[in-house]
Formats: sequence, structure tokens, C-alpha cells
Amino acid sequence: MPPPPGQGKRGEQGYFAYLLRQAAAASRLTLERSLTELGATQPQFLVLTMLKAYPGLSGADLARVAMLTPQTVGVIIRNLERDGAIRMTRHPVHGRVLQWTLTRRGLTLLDKCRKPAMALERRLAAGLSPQAQATVRRWLARIAADLQQ
Repeated sequence: MPPPPGQGKRGEQGYFAYLLRQAAAASRLTLERSLTELGATQPQFLVLTMLKAYPGLSGADLARVAMLTPQTVGVIIRNLERDGAIRMTRHPVHGRVLQWTLTRRGLTLLDKCRKPAMALERRLAAGLSPQAQATVRRWLARIAADLQQ
């Protein structure tokens, strides 16, 4: 029987890639459980968050920044649009490009979803000094940037 997370090869003796995957899976599951109670999924929350940060993204852009397949983003967009959380506009120059923005309903849903997300952020940062948090953020961002090339 393998050891529980945090011990043996599932702990400090483990490979970085495995530990990153284990941590990502645990944090995603924790957030997913909280969001389900609000009637949202983690990928929907991610799309809403990206549209708040970068209004007017196309579906293809959303897929890239959310690290989801275009097909998955297409389903998420259809569901969020059906629920009135986002709306489509045509790009002012490239009329064939569809851009997505949050509606008032989408902003309200995003605000509700942010509560459990921020609680998770606090749990993740617990016990880390601001300097340690900055170091971890820098390290994770560097990994993503370096491996995307």
C-alpha cells in the first residue's frame, strides 16, 4: 500500500513533476467541491476569472490562457452564455472573431466563486512568509514559462 500524500515518494523525497501534479490535483479537487455548492465548475470559474482579467478574449484565446481544449471552452462558453453570465461581441476590426465579456450576472457568479477560491489561496499560503510566497510564485511562473517554449 502506498504512503499517504506528504510521505515517502509522495512527500519531500518525490519527484518535482509528481509533487506538482499531486498538489494541483488536491487543490483543484478542494476548489471543485466548494464551487459545486455554488452551481459552478472549476473550469467555468477559470473562464470567468480570465474574462475578468482580460475582457474580450476569443474562444481560442480563452482555451490558451485557461489551459483547456478549444472543445471544452466551447461547451463552457455555451453554458455560460445560456445562463446569461457572458455575452458575445464581434471584434471591431476582425468581424469574424467573437469576443466574450462578463455580464452583471457573470460578475456576481465570479464574486461568489472567489470566496472559496480565496479561502484555498489562504490555505496554500499558510505558514509561508511574504518572501517565501514570492519565491514560490516566481518558481511556478518560471516553470510554466520555460516549459511552454
